[in-house]
Formats: sequence, structure tokens, C-alpha cells
Amino acid sequence: MKKIQCAERHDWKHTAESLGFLFHTIDGEPYWDESAYYQFTLKQIERDLEDPTAELHDMCMDLVARVVHSEELLERLSIPAPFYDMIRTSWLEGHPHLYGRMDFSYNGSGPAKLLELNYDTPTSLYEAAAFQWGWLEQCIERGLLPKHADQFNSIDTKLHQAFAQLQVNQPFYFASMKDSIEDKGTTDYLRLVAEKVGIESRHIDVEDIGLTSEGRFVDLEDRWIPHLFKLHAWEFIFHEPFGAAIAKSDTQFFEPAWKSILSNKGILPLLWEFNQGHPNLLASHLDTDPGKAVPKGWVRKPFFSREGANIELQTADGLIVKEGGPYTDAPFILQEFAPLPKFGDSYTLIGSWVIGDQAAGIGVREDNSLITKDSSRFLPHLILD
Repeated sequence: MKKIQCAERHDWKHTAESLGFLFHTIDGEPYWDESAYYQFTLKQIERDLEDPTAELHDMCMDLVARVVHSEELLERLSIPAPFYDMIRTSWLEGHPHLYGRMDFSYNGSGPAKLLELNYDTPTSLYEAAAFQWGWLEQCIERGLLPKHADQFNSIDTKLHQAFAQLQVNQPFYFASMKDSIEDKGTTDYLRLVAEKVGIESRHIDVEDIGLTSEGRFVDLEDRWIPHLFKLHAWEFIFHEPFGAAIAKSDTQFFEPAWKSILSNKGILPLLWEFNQGHPNLLASHLDTDPGKAVPKGWVRKPFFSREGANIELQTADGLIVKEGGPYTDAPFILQEFAPLPKFGDSYTLIGSWVIGDQAAGIGVREDNSLITKDSSRFLPHLILD
């Protein structure tokens, strides 16, 4: 695993904007960064990332099957009791799912360590699936990279397969929050994939979804929403006025309600409890006294934290790093600290994508902090032996 400096394509911004990748720069700072790339060997990809991702995904599915039948475990995850039956039903009826992302600490040797699961509303999808693949193809065409360079990236192909397998013959709505360019970019990409396999798609802002007196979810023209991909987290929906109507509605939700189990950092102590000592897992447990200082060599994370918010860590040598945020009243976990590798001035995180039930590719993020955030830079990668 190496970080290699390289020349940027002179026209990459024009290319990005022509493809609808409008969040390549965030608040004047680069988000997409092709001034360097990460190079992996095929062995590193297959042995250290692809195979563990597949194995951990299977472990997660086994854990969901255990959790849905246990009110004690659902309660440990701080899921509201009125939604237990809906979650259980969505699993037992086999409600289909599309995608998820695991975040790893990995330095090129030794087992990758699972930091968390993003299994409900993961973003950085378009840049991982499509834009970094376009970077690879164009750089090879222009002689900037060797012709035999490859990438661990079948995300787009597997998404096409996943949508095709749904056999949807009614309009499929894709919803994101009104003011989020990144979320809209993610749902627009998924819409495009759906349309390529023959699914009629429509966009709707989450705020514009309506509910009829009969309990049907509708759009602004009072048209029924039969299928809904919502880039809006279940933990929010559980506490919103319309959340209680979902169980009796006739709308199919993506991601399904059972994904709320895996998008919750409380799942990490359960993974450890039932698979203790697994080489890709970190010791984790419920933090029973979050008012205390974080012990050396540990990380404190809220169950429902997003984009690095309210995470606090203390390294083995006593360095304390923390991020503020709104998740101050949630339960917390303590997780063994697995430092991100440092390349130059940046710390590097690997996001490993699961499409359907298959490991499908990676995206690489960088930040000047040990805590990765929504603004952390995205760099392309390649495989070259």
C-alpha cells in the first residue's frame, strides 16, 4: 500500500461538473483529490480487504437474525420498542437491500480492523463507484498510468445487478434532504442506475413526502409512492411524526427497516461479543460512564453519530482528539483504538463497499485528523503488482 503523487487531469473539474459531480469541492476545499492515488497489490486487496469484507458481512447478517428475535438485544441497541415488530417483519419477509459500507483501519499489512458499519445511508458512493473508475480509464488512455493498472471496483456493475433483481415495475422514488448537494448527488446516481435497468424513477425531497388519511405515502401530486429509497436514517425516522405510519403503509422502503440494526454503533459490541477475538474486529463494549475521560488506547462513539460527530479518542501515548456535534444524549460505546495509517500529513481510511451481499470495491478517504469527517478528501486507488 503506497501513496503516490501524480499529475491531475487538466480538465477533471469540467469532467466532474458535466457528469453532475457538483460536490467535488466543499466550502472551497478539495473533496475529490487526484493529486495522488493509493496503490495496492492484488494480494492486499483480495486477502486483506475483499475477503474480510465478505466474511464480516456474513457475520452481520447472522447477527441481524439473532437480534430480531431478541427484545433484549433490540433494547440494547436503543431502538424504540414500537418499531420492533416492523424491523422483525422486514427481516423475516426478506425485504431486499442494496448497499452498505464498512470503514477500516488498514496500513497495507496485517488484518484490516473494522471501525464501523455504514449500512443504512452511506454516501461517497458515486465517487467510489463511477468517478474514480473514470479517472483510472482516462489516465490509462492518456498514458498517465500503466495499461495493466486495475481497480477493486465492481460497485457500479453490482448495483445494476441488484436493481435488476428487484424486478420493479412501478415508479421508484429516490429521496434526499432538500439542501444537501452530496445527498442529491448520491440519489441521482442511484436513479441513473435504476433507469439503466428499465425502472421508472422519480426524485422527491424527504420534506415533500406526504401521508394520506388512508395511511399511504404520496408525492406532491398525491401520487402513491410504491418504492422509496430514502437517504434519511432510520434512527431519525423512528422519532419523526410519520415514522409510526410506515409499518402499515404499502410502500417498500430502501434500505429496509432491518438495516437500522446495522447502522447503529451499538452493533459493534455485539459483533465482538459473539465473535470475540476475530482478527478483523476491535474490542468494543457499552460505555457505562460516558462522563469519564476516555481511557488511553480507546475511542468513545455515540450509537447514532454521523460523519465523525461527537467522537473522542485517546491514543496510547495520551494524545486526545475529539469532534463536537449534536449527539450528546445518545448511548455511547468504547472501542479499542486502531490508529489510521499516516501518509505525509494525512490519516487514511478505507471504505469497503458491499452491494447486495457481495464485497464490491473500496474508496479511500484522507483527513488531517485521526477522525474522518464528511469533508475528508476522497482519493482514487489502483491495483498494480
